[in-house]
Amino acid sequence: MASIREAAAYLESRTSVRPEIALVLGSGLGVLADSIQDAVTIDYADIPHFPVSTVEGHAGELLIGKLAGKPVLLMKGRFHMYEGYGAETVSFPVRVMKALGVKTLLVTNAAGGINASFKPGDLMLISDHINWMFRNPLIGPNDPEVGVRFPDMSEAYSKRLRALARRVGESVGVTFQEGVYAGLLGPTYETPAEIRMLRTLGADAVGMSTVPETIAARHSGIEVLGISCISNMAAGMLDQPLSHQEVMETAELVRETFIRVVTGIVAELPGSGD
Repeated sequence: MASIREAAAYLESRTSVRPEIALVLGSGLGVLADSIQDAVTIDYADIPHFPVSTVEGHAGELLIGKLAGKPVLLMKGRFHMYEGYGAETVSFPVRVMKALGVKTLLVTNAAGGINASFKPGDLMLISDHINWMFRNPLIGPNDPEVGVRFPDMSEAYSKRLRALARRVGESVGVTFQEGVYAGLLGPTYETPAEIRMLRTLGADAVGMSTVPETIAARHSGIEVLGISCISNMAAGMLDQPLSHQEVMETAELVRETFIRVVTGIVAELPGSGD
């Protein structure tokens, strides 16, 4: 697709770094960007065909540089369908990553906890997802050069990368939760009845992102590791209202743990920094 090639060509013109690892940071988790060395920072608005992030906690910048000695591409903020974008637009950056040569995607988000054993501040490895957005970025004509018409999603989130993440967590004193992420369209938080439904369906956490990006990544042959920061307990779990401010405050509390874990994971991934 011409738009993908144009966006990739623009990014290649801005830096000689060729990342094989990409990171997408969720609400309040953009602090990891401060750890990128020799970073070239590019506003989304300057990248051809890129949408623009409009949500608090999503800075709207793409960085290319090094993390733990590995060349990486980092998205400080993402796009959501509740902003008015379609699934294909939300996942467009993943297509650009593939064109740049990215092989591994680490996608993070802030999520509401549904599993009663979770607590705010926990980090959950995503083992699977439920696409309750009822949208799919692959609808429409399929480009066989990008991926097959009917891609397998039986291992959307890499078992190998989850095992690696658990090993890294043990080495830095962090114990991961693990579970199923339910992606909903938003922007309203879920009702208590919806949370009871999602619990019945087998969801452990709920959010408004990640699913379209993961589908596009797997279609493109990119291996995915997903990490949710449990920022609050979902509606009806506690007798209190939900707010985006709570999400941001919890992300701030776990920032050092998050940075330590993600940096450790990137350090263990293969890349041209080896």
